[in-house]
Amino acid sequence: MALYEHVFLARQDLSQQQVDALVEHYRDVVSSHGGSIGRVENWGLKSLTYRVKKNRKAYYTLMDLDCPPAALNEMERQMGLSEDVLRFLTVKVEKHEEGVSAMMQKREERSDRGGFGDRDRGDRGPRSFGDRDRGDRGPRSFGDREGGDRGPRRPREGVEGGAE
Repeated sequence: MALYEHVFLARQDLSQQQVDALVEHYRDVVSSHGGSIGRVENWGLKSLTYRVKKNRKAYYTLMDLDCPPAALNEMERQMGLSEDVLRFLTVKVEKHEEGVSAMMQKREERSDRGGFGDRDRGDRGPRSFGDRDRGDRGPRSFGDREGGDRGPRRPREGVEGGAE
């Protein structure tokens, strides 16, 4: 059997229990075709980069699959028909990752770091743009720009009052 990593996005108006029920439903589909689902990670409700089927947020869920292609095809077919699933992506892998995924590691790092006020600004210093010396620019007018002395304008052809 082949190994896959599968991520799906569920609608934002579902509850976490409904998302878990979706996972259980797809677990039954895969197991009925001779496969199994290993690790399941709920990444939670996240903002989408752009609207997907009128949703601005979605519940992200990762599943490690060990199943034949027929089981995967049936699960993806049912996800495509479901109104609760916005998008899904399946990637074939050589072996499953040990431990938590990169998305869960990021979440743990954020909770260890604290809020925005705890971040070290390093050598960048304060954000100030007014302290740069721009020199004396002097007054500017339209004619100072390159190609600014164009002379009188000619009327366009085919326009009322223009040359014919």
